[in-house]
Parts: sequence; structure tokens; C-alpha cells
Amino acid sequence: MRLSIRYLTKYTYGVEVGESQNALRACPANNGSQRLLDYRLTIDPPTDVVSYTDYWGTRVDIFGINERHTRLSIFADSDVETTLPAHPLDDPDLITEDGYSDLTKDYEYRTRSPHVQWSPELRDWAREITADASGPYEIAVAVHEAVGSRMSYVPDATEVGTPVLEIFETNQGVCQDYAHLSIAACRSIGIPARYVSGYFYATPTGEQPTGDKIEVETHAWIEVALPGFGWWALDPTNQLIAGERHVKIGHGRDYEDVTPLRGVFHGDPESTDLHVGVVMSRKDLGNPVVEPRPSALMTQQQQQQQQQ
Repeated sequence: MRLSIRYLTKYTYGVEVGESQNALRACPANNGSQRLLDYRLTIDPPTDVVSYTDYWGTRVDIFGINERHTRLSIFADSDVETTLPAHPLDDPDLITEDGYSDLTKDYEYRTRSPHVQWSPELRDWAREITADASGPYEIAVAVHEAVGSRMSYVPDATEVGTPVLEIFETNQGVCQDYAHLSIAACRSIGIPARYVSGYFYATPTGEQPTGDKIEVETHAWIEVALPGFGWWALDPTNQLIAGERHVKIGHGRDYEDVTPLRGVFHGDPESTDLHVGVVMSRKDLGNPVVEPRPSALMTQQQQQQQQQ
């Protein structure tokens, strides 16, 4: 699938501000299932941009406005080509492998982080929902589906800093909350998991768009480490395996590591108006993309094994 993406952020200040400094993470990654074709960054007022790759492997664009200004507009335009990622069941032996031989590998994705904490109650819940799972693959699927069943998608029910333990109690939130709860459940029982920030070509209900252009928001999902396979991406909010409609920007321990835009300015925050938006369009309209759910694939694999 070929997609064009425009990420935009507009600040309008009620009074002039003297300076602003910003760090943007909006550029799609290059990896095995997606290829970045083009990326263009436009800042108004115009300024110089310095780019680097952060500790987690995500591109960061740094820029500042040192003159007095009443507005700041950021446009990040990209073209990306996505393909269907590899799946663990492509090699059935992976679903029976258990344990992690090297406990130091992926250590940062096994432990607590600023937005991923867990209590004994959360760990007990994670153990309960995975009691019948055999190996990391089935554990990942069990957590994925349990979070989807437990949570209700409620915009504005949480804020960026809402603790995951509060989310565990209220069972409400948005995509980043689904991701943080899924990660906490996995890590609490020893499964490495990480947070993914990106874009998702979908309607507000997660369906495939019928036209070629749609307004969306940045999205969040997770990746789980599976021995012998690598990182497997799951979208707990939409109960999907991350596929061609998912465009990854980057990953980290939690939201804190891949915040799309972080900045400071000298001025009055009370008089600031902020608008953030994402517009995605598909350049190769054709047949709908097929995106099976994890349990459907596992059932299909079990049926095939029984027939052999």
C-alpha cells in the first residue's frame, strides 16, 4: 500500500512569544515492512532544522524560533510504501518455544518505565488471562484480546500522564492507554514489550476508508518480543495485527520516548491555541486490505496441524 501523510501542528499565541524550541518525531521509519519514499518538513516562521536518530532509533527533527512571533506552523509531509509484515505462524515451531535464554536482552522493555507500572493485582490479572497460553506467542494473543475486552474506548477519559494503574481500575481510555496497559501486563509476567507511535489509515471506528483521503490522529500500538522471531506488532485498540495500514514512526519504553512533538516557549501558556491534525491519503486504491485477527490465525494454524 502506498500512503501520503501530512502531520500538522499549529500554535497561535494571544501575545508575542520571544523564543520556542521544539523536537518533532513525525517521520515514518524505514524497516522490513515499510519504505520511506519522501519526507518534507516545512516550518513557519522559517527556521533551520537539525535531525538526528535518538537512542531508540527514531528520527528527531530539532528546530527553534528565536525571533518574536505570534504563530508557529509545522507541516511534516511523507510518502511511504507498506507491505504485510512477517507473521510468527509463518514458522509454526515458534509458537511452542518458551522462555528467554538471555535475561539481559531487551532489558529496558522488561522493566517498569515512567508510564508503565504494575501492581500485584495487575500481575495477578495478567497471570489469570494467560493461564491457558502455551509460550510467548499465545501469551501475547491472550493479553491482546483481554485488553480489548476489558477496555472501552472513551476520548478525553484520560490525559497523557494518567497512570496505567488508574486505567486498570477505570477500564477507559484511548489508544495510548490500551498500549500502556498491554505493555504492563506483558512485562509483569516477563514478556518484553514496547510502545509504538505511528499513523493508522482508518476511520474513527477502525474501518478501512472508502475514499482516498481521511483525517486521522497519531496512533499507538505495541510490539512484543518473540524468541526466534523478533518483534511482533499488535494493535490492541482495534484488535488487529498491525499491517499495511499501520505506519510506524518509532518505538520506546512508553509514550514518553516517542512523543510526537515536545517543545517549550517563553510566553503566556494561557493564551495559546493549539491545533493538531493528520491527513492520510492512499495512492494505490484497489482491493481492501485483509487483516486477520491473532486468534483467527492461531485457530487456522491449529486446524491445519490437525489435518496433517
